[in-house]
Amino acid sequence: MAAVDLAQKLKARFGALLSGPAEFRGETTLQVAEAEQIARVCAYAKKELGFDYLVDLTSVDNYGQEPRWTVVYELCGLAHGCHLRLKTEVSEESSELPTVTGVWRTAEWHERESYDMMGIRFRGHPDLRRILMWEGYPFFPLRKDFPLAGKSSEMPDIAFTDPAPLEGGPFVTIAGGSDAVAREPRARAPETDALETNARLERRKDIREAHGRSYRPGPIEPRQ
Repeated sequence: MAAVDLAQKLKARFGALLSGPAEFRGETTLQVAEAEQIARVCAYAKKELGFDYLVDLTSVDNYGQEPRWTVVYELCGLAHGCHLRLKTEVSEESSELPTVTGVWRTAEWHERESYDMMGIRFRGHPDLRRILMWEGYPFFPLRKDFPLAGKSSEMPDIAFTDPAPLEGGPFVTIAGGSDAVAREPRARAPETDALETNARLERRKDIREAHGRSYRPGPIEPRQ
């Protein structure tokens, strides 16, 4: 049985609560209209349809829109090999939905990560605390309004953070140039960037002149 057939069974069980299924590039997605019902839908998907493995649980920041959060559940049935994606939306004012740790134990760490990075709470979670940042850290780093360079935070006797410089910092691309290799993200040494970039471009020019085109790493075939 294909994932879309299982999705249709799920939709038949819950009716208007689910929209879809939508298929894109071989992936099947159902939208759960009420976030408060997500645990009930997930329990049925596991018990009745064989989706016994929660591959991942992630969250998306729809910054500037409401509902602000989209929570995504990636399901897999190990016996039938089908994958299914469930999505539900949560308002910024609420920022809370039921836990699915009672359905899949693996949700415990996934939900902690979404809580830590986005500030989304999972009601009923047995141990909802930070998993990457330290307890008491005042920000949520994966929100789109969080600056790329980070924010300063001072917590005496615990930890501190300073904004990380981006201009010329580690793994920043070089604008311009006609060669992707010269622009690739890598650790930067600003005082040698120009020399290194020119050397890379000259090397690619030599390859083009000798073989007709610039090849990626691997054997170079003779020009036809």
